[in-house]
Amino acid sequence: MALSGLLLGAATIGLRAAAQPQEQVIKVLARRFTYTPNKLTLKKGVPVILELTTADVLMGFNAPDFGVRADIIPGQVARVRLVPDKVGTFTFFCDIFCGSGHETMNGTITVAA
Repeated sequence: MALSGLLLGAATIGLRAAAQPQEQVIKVLARRFTYTPNKLTLKKGVPVILELTTADVLMGFNAPDFGVRADIIPGQVARVRLVPDKVGTFTFFCDIFCGSGHETMNGTITVAA
């Protein structure tokens, strides 16, 4: 009886682990004065790792609706993890002045249910 309960418990733990969504990795390149890609489509509740790089100068990444920001330093990869917790379309932008045109450096995150 104890062995069957142990096996059932182990199977249940395995099912819970399998039900967890896998982290999606999205590479984002920052370049004066744009992000590539600049439109991200995510699914609510699915964890995402953004791997941010810059092709030229120090940049910033800020997605205030999700409480994430990062400095993007030339020659390095900045990793930001987020789990979208709401549905809609949200803006992200560069928050470190990177030259004339900086004010148009932004993108959108669309989160679907």
